Amino acid sequence: MVHETRIRVRYAETDQMGVAYHSNFLIWFEVGRVELMRAIGFNYKDMEQREGCYIAVAEARCRYKMPARYDEELIVRTWVRNVRASLVHFAYEVLNTAGNALLAEGETIHIVTDSGMQRRSMPEPYLAALEKSRSE
Repeated sequence: MVHETRIRVRYAETDQMGVAYHSNFLIWFEVGRVELMRAIGFNYKDMEQREGCYIAVAEARCRYKMPARYDEELIVRTWVRNVRASLVHFAYEVLNTAGNALLAEGETIHIVTDSGMQRRSMPEPYLAALEKSRSE
């Protein structure tokens, strides 16, 4: 399953030349990730509050291909690349809607933790939902 989230580059996310600052891509990855989880049937906030379970970013990578510019509409494609009891690996592509050009691609690897940042297993319903949505 590949989930698509649409966003628009805001003025505050750009430099004087109207080009989106590079760190915003990681923020857009997060937006895509949260929306993917919502689409497969769970809310990250609920998982934190009800289960005391967190997915902490352990690694992030982004390869920039083309700039994103002010007021462009973008598509953030997000999918689960791999999932284990205490690790989740997401992948991303960011494209502009005008021309469907690939602007960036990346991935994040997350360690499942408790509130004290100690590694733990993800509760079964969430793990099952992520496994079911996994894309090759």
